[in-house]
Amino acid sequence: MKYSPRSDGRKFIIPSFFFIVALCVLAFINEVRFDSLLSFGRCALSNVPRNNSSLETSLLSPSSGDDEIRILIGILTLPDQYPRRHFLRMIYGTQNVPAGVKIDVKFVFCNLTKEDQKVLVALEIMRYDDIIILNCNENMNKGKTYTYFSSLPDLFNDTDAPNPPYHYVMKADDDTYIRQESLAASLRPLPREDLYYGYVIPCPSMDPFVHYMSGMGYLVSWDIAVWLKDSEIPKKHLEGPEDKVFGDWIREGRRGKNRFNAKWSMYNFPEPPTRCTHELWPDTIAVHLLKNQEKWIRTLNYFNVTSNLKPSKLYHIP
Repeated sequence: MKYSPRSDGRKFIIPSFFFIVALCVLAFINEVRFDSLLSFGRCALSNVPRNNSSLETSLLSPSSGDDEIRILIGILTLPDQYPRRHFLRMIYGTQNVPAGVKIDVKFVFCNLTKEDQKVLVALEIMRYDDIIILNCNENMNKGKTYTYFSSLPDLFNDTDAPNPPYHYVMKADDDTYIRQESLAASLRPLPREDLYYGYVIPCPSMDPFVHYMSGMGYLVSWDIAVWLKDSEIPKKHLEGPEDKVFGDWIREGRRGKNRFNAKWSMYNFPEPPTRCTHELWPDTIAVHLLKNQEKWIRTLNYFNVTSNLKPSKLYHIP
């Protein structure tokens, strides 16, 4: 029989064609399976005890970042703390907030009691519009935190505002440095309902379902603020260490089914070393106990907060 190269070529081309078609079908099926698996993973992750989830954030944020996140950070302070407020305005006003994220920082305190406060605080409001004055007497462990959270639904009930006005509301200390971009990135893959987020106490614990979140800064979803306003549970138990009492309300009301332990992206300043401290490191959301200027400057230098300073002939900073 005479050898025919053309005949052999046809025999090779036809099986190759069907092999390529089979590969395309297989790839399509796998893509569908992967998307389904990723969606299932998101649902599962939202209802389990969480530790630091940098890996989860990096995996899930691209697919869940299409809509805006709105965050309110309420810094609880005192009316007379003018220098601290001005300092914190610089700190937060110079941070970059990523696209698709709205973060409002407000300073929160109780009723004014001095004549000078009525003038100076009014001037601050006229200039910055970043102050919330609660209808309460200044106190540490007698309900200021409750008044803050429970007042929010009525304070931000404008009909023209988005619903909800904020997805998350946070209480923070004025000696805490919050990195807003890192905070927003950690919230991207998390549920927007029934969420209780922060640094779980006691310090060695990694289980956010056992105790409560540290007062350095904790956050809840908007629906929990609405629940606090309407529920009788907190009204019966207002006095005591406020952050612990807050955890008691959440537990008794069976709220916070979704919890996020941000340890060790949130931590106390490294000195003096304790079981709650951590060395400064890039994967940081918040640093607490910045009680003096030296600790603030060390922290700000570590995170290179002046890197975007534009050159100018008007100044020279070595």
